[in-house]
Amino acid sequence: MTPRVAQDGRTCGARQTRARACGFWAIMVAMDYDATAALIVVDVQNDFAHPAGSLYVDEGERVIPLIDEELARARSAGATVVFTQDWHPEVTPHFAKDGGVWPSHCVAETWGAELSPDLEVGGEIVRKGIGTDDGYSGFSECDLTTGNRDQTSLETILRDNGVTRVAVTGLATDYCVRATALDASGRGFDVTVLKDGIRAVNLKPDDGDKAVKEMREAGVRFE
Repeated sequence: MTPRVAQDGRTCGARQTRARACGFWAIMVAMDYDATAALIVVDVQNDFAHPAGSLYVDEGERVIPLIDEELARARSAGATVVFTQDWHPEVTPHFAKDGGVWPSHCVAETWGAELSPDLEVGGEIVRKGIGTDDGYSGFSECDLTTGNRDQTSLETILRDNGVTRVAVTGLATDYCVRATALDASGRGFDVTVLKDGIRAVNLKPDDGDKAVKEMREAGVRFE
């Protein structure tokens, strides 16, 4: 299936599944899907998920086989699937060279910005960080020129498909996964984060743990 790109760019049951990931077996407790559920795959892009990426997340590549299995389960159950994708301009205050924190990464139309070739992509793609917009959530971002909060198409996609429950997975736990899960919860969605399908940047050693704690306190479940 050719992905369509959006250019702005009930308690969940669970079961255990096995996934072969980079030479080891991992147990993944997975969400039950139906037409009211969505799987949001956050920023599984070369710059984050490949060891040669400019902002490689340690073990980022190991989430991909797990996510691919989850994608297959979601699709077979008729759930909505959405991918988010950082899509930055070459010059942005987000980057350290322009006054920000991060090394240049996921610059539009570059290898680093591409979704991982090992990811089974098919469905809506919501691009973020385009132009003057910047932010970590797949739902909203800040216009750096006006300070206004702009909405991506993600919530519209979910509402139009009758989604009330979302599972969130991808990179990275302490930034875009955290922001997307908290934003989804704040918008009234029932949110589950797939704990085996995430990895943290950990600029500070406990950043990932702090993000998980914050999400749990906001009512986000981990399975």
